[in-house]
Amino acid sequence: MSGNGGIDLAAISGASPALSSAADTVSLTHGRLSDIETSALVPQIAAPLDQAIEALAPVKDKLTDAANASKILPSLLGAEGARNYLVLVQNNAEIRATGGLAGALAVLRAHDGRIELVTQSSGSALGMFSPAISVDPNQTTIYSNRLGKFIGDVNLTPDFPTVAASAKAMWESRHSERIEGVIAIDPVVLAHLLDASGPLEVAKDPATTSGLPATLTAGNVVKTLLSDVYTHLEGDSSQDAYFADVSRKIFESVSSGSIPGPKLLDALSKSVSEGRVLVWSAHKPEQEILTQNPLGGSISGPAASGAAFGVYFNDGTGAKMDFYVRRSVQLAKFCENDGYSLYKVRVKQTNTAPPNAATSLPDTVTGAGLHGVPAGFVQTNVVIYGPAFSQVDITRKDGTQVPFASHLHENRPVGTMATRLAPGQSTELEMTFITVVQDSPPNIRVTPTVQPVHDVWRVPEYVGCG
Repeated sequence: MSGNGGIDLAAISGASPALSSAADTVSLTHGRLSDIETSALVPQIAAPLDQAIEALAPVKDKLTDAANASKILPSLLGAEGARNYLVLVQNNAEIRATGGLAGALAVLRAHDGRIELVTQSSGSALGMFSPAISVDPNQTTIYSNRLGKFIGDVNLTPDFPTVAASAKAMWESRHSERIEGVIAIDPVVLAHLLDASGPLEVAKDPATTSGLPATLTAGNVVKTLLSDVYTHLEGDSSQDAYFADVSRKIFESVSSGSIPGPKLLDALSKSVSEGRVLVWSAHKPEQEILTQNPLGGSISGPAASGAAFGVYFNDGTGAKMDFYVRRSVQLAKFCENDGYSLYKVRVKQTNTAPPNAATSLPDTVTGAGLHGVPAGFVQTNVVIYGPAFSQVDITRKDGTQVPFASHLHENRPVGTMATRLAPGQSTELEMTFITVVQDSPPNIRVTPTVQPVHDVWRVPEYVGCG
């Protein structure tokens, strides 16, 4: 921290050359070692070499991330003048590709390392945009023109630069602030921050909290914000107000400097690694660096190169039933033929809502059948991306081949299909991608849900030719 209570930007700028030099050195060393053909080496040499390459890989990645951060953090945090950032607080109970419905909104202002909360609002307050905001036609074909109509639907697409540009345009058409960046978070990020800061006291007035906890902790904040609030508070306005109050108090705790630096860094690092924090900048040099990192959330470019897969979920219920859905994702690689690989992406979903969900849960949670989905049921649009230039082949649902919609997004094949689950029902989709030319280790991005990521990401499977 600096003397003015903000972040010491001079220290970050001063460390940047050394971080960049170290990152370049480790990256070069890792590259040279990786280029050595180990098959002809004796085991006594090959084994230590493989171990060194494996050990250097995470060091290389972390140093590269640190070097890139040191290059853009000063300007992002207002070293060259004040910056306004639109924050989308995503509601995972009504899932969207990048996390959830952007129900709560805020504007943060960064100047000389200090951050202040300027404005709070909600998606419902912005209303519908007619005519719709202009969005890439290819993506509206895949995700519908709702991408440009409602800020709660801008993230039906998993491509965060598109999400951010649309959200920026919508906010600026209703408000006077000029937005120079967009940040997305979810309530699990708030839980990680509370784990670092300790319990948070919230409003205790029974008339406004109506049975909600007076103290929020890392253990209860997600359930409180994504489930209990709909049971104990009636109407969008009171729910939005409670959400805004909690978000404001957590922000005040973070910006006050009361959280120890290492704990705060751990909370933010964990949130980023889980895909729960996404950042976009309207400034091209900064955005070019962000696109090289998963933090930027781009479905194309350096962060999505190699054997990159993506599994994304969009709510089709029109309610808050995703709090009750448990999901898992597994990637299976099969034998190579003629230089190509075949991958299967498996997605399992279970509706854990109680059998009497239609009557025991509020209409705001079930949707009351208003959008064609019976109360208590969950409808999900599952979207799966394969690596660039591969092909999506077939899809099976619970072992039976089924039809699906096929698209192309930035040279990546996209398969989509809808599932509908009654309370207690499960289903498993398996989508096959063929002619995968990339031979790098596969990586996969998955929509962050209410679940811990270790419950969602199943161990990959590698099947030999036999």
